[in-house]
Amino acid sequence: MTYRDCYEWGKAALEKAKVAEFALDARFLLEDICGTNRNDLLVHGDRDVTGEQQALYEAAIEKRAQRIPLQHITGTQDFMGLTFRVNENVLIPRQDTEILVEEILPHLSSGVRILDMCTGSGCILISLLHYSLWAEGVGADISPKALEVAKRNREALLKPDRQVSFVESNLFENVEGTFDIIVSNPPYIRTEVIKGLMPEVKDHEPMLALDGSEDGLYFYRRIAAESKSYLRREGRLFFEIGYDQAEEVKQLMEEAGFIEVTVVKDFAGLDRVVHGYLA
Repeated sequence: MTYRDCYEWGKAALEKAKVAEFALDARFLLEDICGTNRNDLLVHGDRDVTGEQQALYEAAIEKRAQRIPLQHITGTQDFMGLTFRVNENVLIPRQDTEILVEEILPHLSSGVRILDMCTGSGCILISLLHYSLWAEGVGADISPKALEVAKRNREALLKPDRQVSFVESNLFENVEGTFDIIVSNPPYIRTEVIKGLMPEVKDHEPMLALDGSEDGLYFYRRIAAESKSYLRREGRLFFEIGYDQAEEVKQLMEEAGFIEVTVVKDFAGLDRVVHGYLA
């Protein structure tokens, strides 16, 4: 079978399975298996693929047709210009979360200590440390399996001498020391909403990383209130939020004693980040 024939077969199979971006996903999977890029379909589409490549591609397409996320099949996701390892134990990094990282970067300087609460794959903390010189960091998560992924990403993406560690902790339970910045992209989806999400999300991403309780605000309440004991003077708290949670999270932070609480929109014009600092 030729490269182009493989692609056309995969595209048709994913379209039949009602995968939203069937053409794009069919191409990405083919490129991942064959080690090619988008130009190969145009320039070398008539070349034959090996029997092994065809078998691997057919198996990958079958998984994607079952609505297994593309990133779980390839095992990777790009975020902030870096390639992170991901699997079913961590939330897949989203482009929207890059807004959160970009808001924090201007506040980093030598010796700044960061806590990434609910770290998951470690994409937020590792990105911040990768693009800063001498910042230090701790990533906390309740899931030991998520922390295994974060540690693999640390080893792959950061120099060995960077001061970063990961701790298994139910929120602040096992966190030690104080920090200049606390950042969190916590579970924030209302429990009743989860059942209506796309199969790729509700059936394959970890419920621990999705469910924000009945009103979606449980973790914001806890983190805003408890973070004060772990932030240094003028320490800053940064949250990623759902598009309709800005006013509620802003109020929670102000009630907890944070000032100059600011809401930042994403590229789609939706509220995405809330941050403030302690006086």
